[in-house]
Amino acid sequence: MTRPVCVLVAAMGGEGGGVLADWLIDASTHADFPVQSTSVPGVAQRTGATTYYIEIFPRSRSDLAGQDPVLSLTPTPGQVDIVAASELVEAGRSIQNGFVDPQRTTLVTSTHREYAVSEKMAMGDGRIDSSRIIEAATQRSRRAVIFDMRVLAQQNGTVINTVMFGAMAGAGVLPFDRAACEEAIRRSGKAVEASLKGFAAGFDAAEGRRTALEKLDSAIRAKPEMPQRVRRLPESLHEVVGAGAALTAEYQDQRYADLYLDRVERLMARASQGGEVALNAVREAARYLALWMSYEDVIRVAHLKTRRERLDRVRREVGARSGEPIQMTEYLKPGLDEMASVLPPKLAAWLRRKAAGKDWHRGMYIRTDTIKGFLMLCGLRSLRPLRRHMSRYVEEQAGIEKWLSAVEAAMPEALAVEVALCGNLVKGYGETSRRGHRNLDAILKQVSEGADAEKVRTARVAALADPEGKQLSAAIGQPIIRPIQIVRRRPAN
Repeated sequence: MTRPVCVLVAAMGGEGGGVLADWLIDASTHADFPVQSTSVPGVAQRTGATTYYIEIFPRSRSDLAGQDPVLSLTPTPGQVDIVAASELVEAGRSIQNGFVDPQRTTLVTSTHREYAVSEKMAMGDGRIDSSRIIEAATQRSRRAVIFDMRVLAQQNGTVINTVMFGAMAGAGVLPFDRAACEEAIRRSGKAVEASLKGFAAGFDAAEGRRTALEKLDSAIRAKPEMPQRVRRLPESLHEVVGAGAALTAEYQDQRYADLYLDRVERLMARASQGGEVALNAVREAARYLALWMSYEDVIRVAHLKTRRERLDRVRREVGARSGEPIQMTEYLKPGLDEMASVLPPKLAAWLRRKAAGKDWHRGMYIRTDTIKGFLMLCGLRSLRPLRRHMSRYVEEQAGIEKWLSAVEAAMPEALAVEVALCGNLVKGYGETSRRGHRNLDAILKQVSEGADAEKVRTARVAALADPEGKQLSAAIGQPIIRPIQIVRRRPAN
């Protein structure tokens, strides 16, 4: 008995999921197969995906002698032949919802990630473990076609839907051949050549003739040369410390990277006789030390927004052709902290006293596609050589030294690892940064009073779980002092 081929496509906005569904419908129509499709829109941005469901009856209408098959508008768990997801967690959603069946379903998905809002909002590392999804994909599907489709799309100057279409065809489960798929792309008449290149790349990857890694540019795969000082460290530290040295050098200069390495070597000297536990403490401290030393300020924001890599990425995302102009508007809202952070310490303290109780936040809209707007950000970026004389730099370095001293003092016990992990509490800017400093200070106070590793771990987890500080307060048995700011508003006219 012939049954329909059921296809479920999960894609996010701008990834061409609707176009992919149209290609499937077009290929089915020209094969004279009855076909039906529907779509269910998801929530805006990254909190949900639009799903497209297509049912194709793989017999020509002439064979059916005027009879029409009854096709469903919605997928049924366990009754889907192909699930195609443009992002790994979207594949995980389909598995969780029961649409991927080990006896029937071929799962086609990309390994790249577009982080969900819930992952970005987490105070710690809120990322979903990709390896668990990949493991579930291979176990729960009849066949899993998994590779980085975004890389292939970028390499071929196209959108990810073309690579998905090629992978679906290469998996051999569509009721028509490669030529029929390519003809459907040609009939669409839009970006045909680029779409065919992406389709071919996905088809080859699904057949196993090519992998995403083989498609990476050598510049992407190349690793920077490891500094001699990093090579002298234990091999287990090379990756983390090498990346940290590169980050701090890019953030400020080579002298700043040398300061980073000085601090790591200082910890290493203390941990040299401490075994694996002490080495783990150095590794975690080196990780969060690099991130803390590269704290976010207005200079860093301007630097990142004016980098060539960022501008090229924006052009790729909007699909701008070579030489085609684009308009870019940066939305900024600097406040008192951002202004004071670039001033010398005494002048910053004076400004904070002077501006106490006033709302200094001002919305700014900077057109960086104009010379004036771009030069404004370049002017902020040019302040980088003066950063060492600014109040934020002085404050952050003092906090870093206090934390590192606590890690060093706890060596070589397990407590050192937990104190090192507390470096993850300090991040961001504004109130987020102040809250992180308050939480870290509270935990370091507990360490100085004799807290053990388990108590520090409990406090750290509590601090990362609750932005209000209630869980941390309960964990350490003390209230977390939060300043109350009263802002006077002008009376309405």
